[in-house]
Amino acid sequence: MTMLMPRSHRDFFDNFLADPFDTFFGGAPVQRETPQMMRTDIKEHDDRYELVIDLPGFNKDDIAAELKDGVLTISAHTSQESEDKDEKGTYVRKERFAGQCSRSFYVGDDIEESDVHAKFDNGTLKIEIPKKAEQKKLEEKKTIAIEG
Repeated sequence: MTMLMPRSHRDFFDNFLADPFDTFFGGAPVQRETPQMMRTDIKEHDDRYELVIDLPGFNKDDIAAELKDGVLTISAHTSQESEDKDEKGTYVRKERFAGQCSRSFYVGDDIEESDVHAKFDNGTLKIEIPKKAEQKKLEEKKTIAIEG
């Protein structure tokens, strides 16, 4: 059975920057906020999983999907520039933004690239991943040698 699970990317600073009083008094660290980029909904169907990933402001060419060792990684990058000039051409404001984000999901070792279907439309990436049926192993007949 294929299990679709997000892979957590633990950051070294996660525990370092955690408030020790949260653990001491509350019993457990405070949960981190939901990520603002690449919010993902995962829906299970009888024969497949469906991922819906929000990527507002990205173009199709900015997005890549890679399947390696049973892990599906979706990454996106963007760079934007805006500038305002006065009548003389002097900058009043000039801003640049560049960023990238990625998410990884374990989809199973038996999934091939040709099994995964992706479509990007209006800032939303939809990915369908089939469930692979478990193949039953044939029982092997094992004999025990009898000495004599």
